[in-house]
Amino acid sequence: MPEISPLYAGLLALLFLMLSARVSAGRYKHKISIGDGGEKDMVKRIRVQANCAEYVPIGILMLVLAEMQGMPGWLVHFFGLTLLTGRIMHAYGLGSSPQVPKFRIWGMYLTVGMIAVTALSNVGHALF
Repeated sequence: MPEISPLYAGLLALLFLMLSARVSAGRYKHKISIGDGGEKDMVKRIRVQANCAEYVPIGILMLVLAEMQGMPGWLVHFFGLTLLTGRIMHAYGLGSSPQVPKFRIWGMYLTVGMIAVTALSNVGHALF
């Protein structure tokens, strides 16, 4: 039974809720019910939230499966922190006005790197 990865799943869910609250606040501010209403600010808020929704589930899944297959606890923490840090950096970099490209880029490096390494770990463990 996973004991470490639920911590990161919970923290990433809280990040997603924070990003969702920013979308809701923007909707209230701009009086927009559906879509972005042509507001650049809303486009950015929606994309930051959507990007989190696109990458976090597969990252959490890879982390949980790696932990279930016996990945050492310190590595589960390492990869959980890598995903969390990457998602925070990306949200900050993309969500800032103006954007902060180095945070956005490094956030994606950390996110994609974590997913790739844990995916390969899961495949390797399943095969060997």
